[in-house]
Amino acid sequence: EVVGVVRDSREKGLTAAPRSALYLPLQQEYRPDLTLHVRTATSAPTLLAALCREAQSFDPQLPIYNLQTLARQKDGSLYTERLAATLLTLFGLLALSLAAVGLYGVLSYAVAERTREMGIRTALGARPRDLLKLVVGRGILLTLVGLVIGLGVAFALTRLMQKLLFGVSPTDPLTFAVIPLLLAGVALLACLIPARRATRMDPLAALRHD
Repeated sequence: EVVGVVRDSREKGLTAAPRSALYLPLQQEYRPDLTLHVRTATSAPTLLAALCREAQSFDPQLPIYNLQTLARQKDGSLYTERLAATLLTLFGLLALSLAAVGLYGVLSYAVAERTREMGIRTALGARPRDLLKLVVGRGILLTLVGLVIGLGVAFALTRLMQKLLFGVSPTDPLTFAVIPLLLAGVALLACLIPARRATRMDPLAALRHD
């Protein structure tokens, strides 16, 4: 006799898809341990103590263990995923820092190698904003090429990351929009220092530069 139908439940972890299940009365399927779920509007510590007293009023020898809130149990079930996400975040921030430092180093070297060219451009009437546009434009071009390659690789690797995600699609549009914008912003900041150096260059000193 079917007495009711319940909603989908994730019994094997929050990251696992719900499976078909059948609940049977305890008289038909005995188990030595039982789990009691209680919904309350009061604070959890107060309720847990009251539940222990109520259960032991029926049987003082009844063992009661593993008392925890649903929020704590949920956090525990996501420990592995959160640890992996934290490590990946740290590695991502490290990669972002290395990308910014590397881009700054490349642009600084490029400006130093084109010192005489910058001096000639300035002597011929190039304005500071022209030099700024030249240096920043080169950096933005390198960044765009890197972003296109990176997005292509990221799309190809999304299926491998699916098991580490919970509640987020592997091809989440917000993620693929925010991260490139963040990288572009960091790259722009990395471009500004050598670009400002180029705009402040003395034409005579630049022409004498060996």
